[in-house]
Amino acid sequence: MENSRESLEQSMAKQHSSKPKTKSSAKGKKDVWYKLDLSAIVYPTLQRRDFSSVYRLSVALTEAIDPALLQQALDQTLPRFPTYKVAIRKGVFWRYLEPNNRPGPYVKEDIKNPCMPMDFKSNNRYLIRVYYYQNRISLEAHHCLGDGTGGMCLLQTLTAAYLGLKGHAVAPSGFVLDLHSQPDPEELEDAYMRYANAQVRPPRPAEKTYRIRGTKEPFYTLNIIDGVMSVREVMAVAKGYGVSITEYLNAALLYALLQKQSREFHWKLRPVRIAMPVNLRRFFPSKTLRNFITMIYPSIDPRLGEYTFEEIVTQVHHYMRYYINEKFLRGDITTNAATQRNPLVRVVPLFIKDLVVRAFYSRVQDKNSSAGLTNMGALWVPEDMKPFLERFDIYMGQPFSSRTNCAVISFEDILTVNFASSIVEADVERFFFRKLVQDGIHVRIESNRDYESL
Repeated sequence: MENSRESLEQSMAKQHSSKPKTKSSAKGKKDVWYKLDLSAIVYPTLQRRDFSSVYRLSVALTEAIDPALLQQALDQTLPRFPTYKVAIRKGVFWRYLEPNNRPGPYVKEDIKNPCMPMDFKSNNRYLIRVYYYQNRISLEAHHCLGDGTGGMCLLQTLTAAYLGLKGHAVAPSGFVLDLHSQPDPEELEDAYMRYANAQVRPPRPAEKTYRIRGTKEPFYTLNIIDGVMSVREVMAVAKGYGVSITEYLNAALLYALLQKQSREFHWKLRPVRIAMPVNLRRFFPSKTLRNFITMIYPSIDPRLGEYTFEEIVTQVHHYMRYYINEKFLRGDITTNAATQRNPLVRVVPLFIKDLVVRAFYSRVQDKNSSAGLTNMGALWVPEDMKPFLERFDIYMGQPFSSRTNCAVISFEDILTVNFASSIVEADVERFFFRKLVQDGIHVRIESNRDYESL
């Protein structure tokens, strides 16, 4: 660990870091501020009136929520997360996060369309929202603050604080942090920069993929379709194919995308590819509550011929086993960090960086995948909390373009697959869940829209 810290300090000496920095306030006090981490840099750049990089995490309790106690719990919890109690600011060359001591954020009753675009100047400049509905607590966070792991840590700690106010004490462990402890410096770091030290930078997929065609929904409308099922059933089916749950669900989504493309008019077939985030904490020790993920892209190319589902499962299985390892992921981190470390790029004014990044993402990066899928896996919670919890949900939020995003999470024997899209048609979701049912998995469908039976 000491060698890691020395390496980090040497890296920080060469460039602007996300390590907490200070600036003098008008009253002579010094405020801590944070540079956006390597992933977070992109999200504000893509901000537009009808799109914002917002994700949602929810937990369902066994009892109805008391809004007053939830607000009290939020007021107690948020100061423990200094990189979430912030506002985003714009400098000449970069954006940064500064402490936000304005009133709020305030808990609100939930809305029909979650993950609304987040104006940086609204909500007293807070970049999180907390909602309640019946027995459910929902946290929405802008992705520039952190990824799903950091958000889940905040949600579970908030839930534990709320249960404590209800008279059910929860001992800090796992995702539940001690509200009376000081943040560990590693919680605040840009962990990418510590591990971006490979000697080679692997290339990225560049070929355009199949894009879903659909009728765009009215402004701010987000279609949600949830599939609730048994972990044991899904695990048994995946085991029958000789793969993990994540590999099986990725194969099912690729299968659904292939079916969707085959039923549409097209001049030529294109590959179908899924953008799947990998939690780097599994491979590189870090306590960071900020972004620490990278993307892999399982894909199938129908131009090579027709694929059976078994062939798709096999290809996904070997792809993931080949790419999800410490060596390849370190190289991917290094590729991401190369531009950030370029001294010429660092002195380019922010508005020019925004123009370049936005154009690249719209014309290249966003066209590299047909859909998104993230799996937080089996969620661990403190034993003190388990009797008061029913299930968790996760939503990737508003897609940047016409597509569907899929998020998976499990707790005890409940596995939820949550789709979010901004188009009317639900063909991909229908093909996906039909495949699961055909494999013998019982699926209960929930939605914020009225759909025909899947």
